[in-house]
Parts: sequence; C-alpha cells; structure tokens
Amino acid sequence: MLGRNKNTTALPGSHSAPVTSSEVMERLAEDYMKDRKWRRVFKFILLGLFLLYIVSAIFLAGGGSGGVNASQPHTALVELRGVISTAQGDVSADNLNASLKRAFEAKMSKGIVLRINSPGGSPVQSDLINAEIGRLKSLYPDKPLHVVVSDVCASGGYYIAAAADQIFANPSSIVGSIGVRMDGFGFVGTLDKLGVERRSLTAGDNKAILDPFLPVKESQRAHAKEMLAVVHQQFINRVKAGRGDRLSDSPDIFSGLFWSGEQAKELGLIDEFGSLDYVAREVIGQEAIVDYSYKPDFLTQFAQDLGVSIGARVVSAFGGQLKLN
Repeated sequence: MLGRNKNTTALPGSHSAPVTSSEVMERLAEDYMKDRKWRRVFKFILLGLFLLYIVSAIFLAGGGSGGVNASQPHTALVELRGVISTAQGDVSADNLNASLKRAFEAKMSKGIVLRINSPGGSPVQSDLINAEIGRLKSLYPDKPLHVVVSDVCASGGYYIAAAADQIFANPSSIVGSIGVRMDGFGFVGTLDKLGVERRSLTAGDNKAILDPFLPVKESQRAHAKEMLAVVHQQFINRVKAGRGDRLSDSPDIFSGLFWSGEQAKELGLIDEFGSLDYVAREVIGQEAIVDYSYKPDFLTQFAQDLGVSIGARVVSAFGGQLKLN
C-alpha cells in the first residue's frame, strides 16, 4: 500500500473508515479557532457591559430623571416603597437615611419629597428614619421635606411621615393605623389531640414566653401587652410632635384604625391632596425632579442575573436542569 499514510486512527465506537493524523490535526485546529473566536466575543461582551455600567453610573450621578442634572435647581425625590425592615429587599433605615442625607446635602436641591407607599414594618427602623429626618431638617432649615402618599402610608410608614413639614395624599390613599401589634399562633390543643408532649428546658422562668406549643401564662400576656403599650406611646409621641395642633381630638386617631385620604385630611393626619409633580411645582417651586433613592449596584445586579442565565444554559446543554429546593 505505497503512498498511503499509515498514521491512522479511528474514533472510539465508530465503524467508519480510519481518520488520518492530518485530519485529526485539522479538526483540532478548527476547534482551536472556534474557541479563540468565542473568547474574543466574550471579551467584547465584557467590554460592552463595562461601558454600559460607566454610562449608567454617569446617568445616575446626573440625576437620571428626565434629563435633569443635579447641578441645576431641582426638587429632590426619595422613594420609600414596601415593608420597613432590615430584611433583604425591604426598606431599611441605613439605605433610606443615606438617600435622605444625599438629597439634603445636594447643593442645588431646593426641597425634598419623600414619596411613601408602605404598609409599615419595624418600629425601630421607622423611629430611626423619623429621627434622621428631624436631624437633617435642623441642619438644613431652608430645605423643606414633604411627604407624598401613594397608595398606602400606614403604621410604620405614617410613623416616618409624621416628621415631614407637610403630608400630601390622594383622596383614595390609605392613611393611619397608628398602633403596634405582636402576632403568633397556639398549637397546644393540636399537640393534645396528636398525643405529642412538648418538652422545653429553660433557665429563667419566662424564657419560653409565648412559646406556641405551651399554654400562655396570664402574667406573660400582661407583660407583652405592657411592652406593646410602651412602643405604642412612643409612636403616639412622634406623631404628636410632628403634627402638633393639626391633629383633631378624635379618640380614634391612635386606636390603630386607618382611613381614606379624604377622611385623613378631616382628622389632620394629612395636610392637602397632591401628587409628586404638584408638590414639586406648586409647593417647592422646582418642577425639575432628581431621584436620590437608594438603588442596588447596577453591575453587581446585572452580573448576578447574567450569571444565573449563563449557568442555566450550561447545565441545560449537559442535559440537566436547575432547581431551587
């Protein structure tokens, strides 16, 4: 068999003709070139993401609201949306106070609007925000802070709103719920029916207070209610300090009830009806609005979302599925 290349091989499990060494090298070279091509594409993608991040950072630094730049006179906006707590995804005092501080410190901000849409949450976080608003108002007496209520401003949301110079809402907004609550369940009867014995060892007579699997002692119930009353009084004091003689003398105001915006105006819980644009234009006198609200880091959030997407595709390519259990 003169003239034939003897350096041949066959692919495992293949019944086709043997592949020559030169063909193997050609295939390896093709794979190498494809790999280099995809590496270049990936580099371009990373470069594009980096440039997008830079542009977004510049955009946000300039205000990011309808092309308004923070170097021009404007109304500063801070959004409070959702439950008030330290849980991830909720509104915490750290994030909101940082946004308020930026809004007050901005040289060209002429007033601040805190737009609230919240059912409430932690009394501790709410009190920290209320106190920070008071501190910033004393440092910047020429910059008013007004609250604009969206759909709901209840409980902890109103705790914060009470620190504002004025509160504006829609006639259909939900406002109020000045009260404190502690929730739980009791499963003592369920355990009895199942024949299950609860065993709880403690050091301290009241360490297992309000354990859902143990009967409630009246002394412990009384202690919990006394504690709630103390926190409730703190809430009442903050509201009275902020609203003053604008509040009506209705005994229902601090009962935990909530009202429509129209009813809240009659009770003195809000001052007027108005939207963000109305307050910026007619009250603060600066129609241009710059948003100083806390936002997650763009690049970090984008990278996380991209990583999940790529990971799903890679696993899928190998015949698997991503599951969250």
